[in-house]
Parts: sequence; C-alpha cells; structure tokens
Amino acid sequence: MSDGYTTVRVDREGAVDWLTLNRPERLNTLNGAMVRELWTYFSRLEANFSRRIVVLRGAGAHFCAGMDLKAQSDPGERLPSGQATAGPEASLSGVVRLMRRCPQPIISLVHGSACGGGFALALASDIRIAGETARMNDAFVKLGLSGCELGLSFFLPRIVGLSIAAELMMTGAFIDAERAKAVGLVSSVTTDAGMADAARGLVAQMLRTSPLGLRQTKATLNQALRLSDLDAVINLEEHAQITCMQSGDFHEATRAFLEKREPRYAT
Repeated sequence: MSDGYTTVRVDREGAVDWLTLNRPERLNTLNGAMVRELWTYFSRLEANFSRRIVVLRGAGAHFCAGMDLKAQSDPGERLPSGQATAGPEASLSGVVRLMRRCPQPIISLVHGSACGGGFALALASDIRIAGETARMNDAFVKLGLSGCELGLSFFLPRIVGLSIAAELMMTGAFIDAERAKAVGLVSSVTTDAGMADAARGLVAQMLRTSPLGLRQTKATLNQALRLSDLDAVINLEEHAQITCMQSGDFHEATRAFLEKREPRYAT
C-alpha cells in the first residue's frame, strides 16, 4: 500500500503497520522526501488507535545508512545537520519526537548499516531486533559534527549506560549485532531473514494485550524516563492503572482470565 509515498512503503496486516524505508538503491539513506514522508506517516498515528503496532525496517541489504550526502547538492532534498528543508516540523528531529509521542509501540528490524540518522531511528523505537549483519554507529562525529544529535545523547546513555554511550558517540565506532545484544542495545539477534518472524512473535504477544493497556504502557514508560523520584513514578503508574481499570478492556480481560479464554477487546 503506497498511501502516496515514494520513499517508504506501508503494508498493513490487521492492526499492524509494516513501515519499510524504501530506497534500497541508496542504502535507504535519508533525503528530504523520505524525511517528509516519515513525518507525515508518524504525525497521522497520534490519534489513529486502529493502528496498534508499527514494525520499522529497511528494504534491501541495509536498514538506513544515514544521511544521503549526494542529496546535499539539491536544495529541495538537502538535510543540513540532519534537518529537512521542509520547515521546522518536517525534520528528522521532528520524526524522532513523533516516534516517541505516538501511542503505538515501534519495533525496529536492524540489518546492515544503521548509521547517523538511521541509528537515531532505531534508538527512537521501543524495541530493536538485530539481524546478524547489523552494524550501527554515531556517524555525526565523523562528519565534523558533535556526536550529540537527534536524541542520541538522550537515548544511548539510558539504554547502554554512560561509558559505552560516550565511547560510541565520541569515536563513531561501529557496534555489531552481538555486542549490541550484550550491552542491551537490542533485544535479540537473528539471521537477517529471520527478523520478520522474530517481530511477528512479539507482535502476537502484544496483540493479546488490551489496546488501552498497551498504549498506556508506552506513555507511562516515556514519562517515567523523565522522572527521578520514585513517588512521582508510582503516582504516574497508578494514574495509568486507574485509566485502564475504568475501561471495558480491564473487565473483559478479567472475565477472559476467569473463563480461561482469549479476551475479545472492543477497542
């Protein structure tokens, strides 16, 4: 399904969107058109509860090799410092913000190169599965820029700790799939061909949860990451639980558990 997109593809399987970066001839590098289309796609998700999960992947041999440096010569496609030229909203940093703000969990399937902006897209996802060929790096520092860009200085220390984050961000060194798993950067490693099946296993488990409960889990996790006070986090969690308990999903889940059957959610 194209939805009018030219650089990404959206395939819908029930309530799940499979979002594919679709410039394999350019290693799925980011140009202005792709950034605008990603911004459009994720901006439409915020209030679209019919889409429950997003799986993000790259066509061909790579996830996303970062910025398309050749596009720099075209004013309409240029992404100076990782930003698109379509305005302050349709920017790559805007895409990262939308990915965290949308209520749908995002699973990234990372294989081949995930560099710079591509690395940022993977980090902005909720769950990362690596193919055996995955190689990720903070390419910005190798381009004469700061390694702190597109949320990397927010995500990396929280995921892998300060020392490893500093190493990756200050050197631009690649981290391969096995080390990424060892430091908690990805949840699992599989063959490149096996990534979709691994994602479907997670998707199946998520679809068995209540729609509201899944959305509240992502929202609460996001907010809890900004807090350092235990009481504040517990209050946040209790608010989410009250919201869920007041919904029909909670009552249906309870009945299904007692009746030993799969729940039938209305939302």
